[in-house]
Amino acid sequence: MKQSELFKIYLPYPEKGDRLVRVYVPSHDEGERLPVIYMTDGQNLFDKESGKWGCWFTREAVEAERESSGKAAIIVGIHNDNEWRDNELTPKSIGEIIHAEKMDNFTSPEGEIFDSFVMDVVKPYIEEHFPVKKGRENTAFCGSSSGGLQSFFTALSHPESFSFAGVFSPAFLLYSEEDIRRWIMSRLKENMPYLYIYTGAGDDLEYSIFESVESTYDILQECYPFERMNEVILFENGHNEKAWEPIFGDFLHSFLISDS
Repeated sequence: MKQSELFKIYLPYPEKGDRLVRVYVPSHDEGERLPVIYMTDGQNLFDKESGKWGCWFTREAVEAERESSGKAAIIVGIHNDNEWRDNELTPKSIGEIIHAEKMDNFTSPEGEIFDSFVMDVVKPYIEEHFPVKKGRENTAFCGSSSGGLQSFFTALSHPESFSFAGVFSPAFLLYSEEDIRRWIMSRLKENMPYLYIYTGAGDDLEYSIFESVESTYDILQECYPFERMNEVILFENGHNEKAWEPIFGDFLHSFLISDS
């Protein structure tokens, strides 16, 4: 039996130098391979010391899931603790940013670059160096806020690679409903990933996000396979790690027990 371990690796991010990626591999038998979840904001996933806003305690969630269901996953946390975070996790191709003049943090959206980093650098490295099960049915993507938006973008852009997406408090409010509709329609294929969409409504920002999530979910209900999506709303929750921590546990369970 190999014991659980949290690895630190650095991978070359386009034009920004090496990027820290932390990889949690739970205890597993020799030769055993595990499903994998790629996640944004790695600084908030494993311990309180690394992030400013709280922690998801993903290691504890994986161990609790192993205890209850016998299943576990490798967690790949890509750090976004830098001055580029909001732009880095905001795709340009979805549409023009609404009220861009008021959005100082979204002046140069480049989510497509992050997407390429995940697909061309991180994912191949992880599959070569860590005991992950390959194939879309064993692979998920997850993030919150701008990271939730990026998770939505990457999963729908690569349905051949991801069977599950955790779309937590996604920043859909950055775009017009018309642009989101157009982009979704342009991505539809036969085998789309399961969308676990979560939002709260417990503070001003999260309520605004809730409204944009509701309008986006209405669009999805028109065109997306009904059995491939789920919306979770906890109205009392605000926009923070404290809310996303327990939601991740439920997302993890849903992914691991699925037959995607």
